[in-house]
Amino acid sequence: MILTIDIGNTNTVLGCWQDEKLVLTMRLHTNRDQTADEYCLLIGSLLSHRGIKPQELSGGILSSVVPELRTVVKNAMELLTGKSFLAVGAGLKTGLNIRMDNPAQLGADLVVDAVASLAKYKPPLAIFDMGTATTLSVVDGDGAYIGGMIIPGLRLSVDALSARAAQLPYIHLGPPQHFIGSNTIDCMQAGAVYGSALMVDGLIQRTEEELGQPVTAVATGGLMALIHPYCRKPLHYDENLMLEGLYILYKKNVKQ
Repeated sequence: MILTIDIGNTNTVLGCWQDEKLVLTMRLHTNRDQTADEYCLLIGSLLSHRGIKPQELSGGILSSVVPELRTVVKNAMELLTGKSFLAVGAGLKTGLNIRMDNPAQLGADLVVDAVASLAKYKPPLAIFDMGTATTLSVVDGDGAYIGGMIIPGLRLSVDALSARAAQLPYIHLGPPQHFIGSNTIDCMQAGAVYGSALMVDGLIQRTEEELGQPVTAVATGGLMALIHPYCRKPLHYDENLMLEGLYILYKKNVKQ
């Protein structure tokens, strides 16, 4: 069994793979202050609770957008399992052609998303990942990563609005009742959800205009589950895209 770990700014997602299938996913809050020993205890307890003995894992790989946790969690997993874990970064074979000003600046999560999308969908690609930040990755028709966008995340934007506007409350993000809200909360929910969906639609259209050809749009990330039903452009919603990309990279870098 292989363990894949996606360490995000807000949440960390774990996926267990057996016989080429994702058999289990788990989610925990990302805590920058926890030590390797604490992560070892927490992840070990989660695995045991789901009936998986850590020593049964044959290896794993992780990706982190929180630099200080990359080594912490890697050490925690090696302490927990006794196996060496890979980490997405310099020295890892990805097979991805990155045509940016400074390829080393490309986030590990964007690399993994692109690798998974290229394995599943036909380029050119517009890949959206909606988490703490909303990102757009563009892969051209030759399969090269050429750039993208980084946009303030939906939850972050709504919380900032509530914090800076005295009369606006903090709201739970959920499906809006109507496109045109009739009270403050409905207006905020409609603006957040429909505004994000329209943004995604518009970015797909502008990407196609920039490339001069249609693109395959792929979407992932925790908040995309709420947004993608309201998009009108064709969109492949892929909840486990990051975990799939990590598993592909594990197989690419470890001799079976």
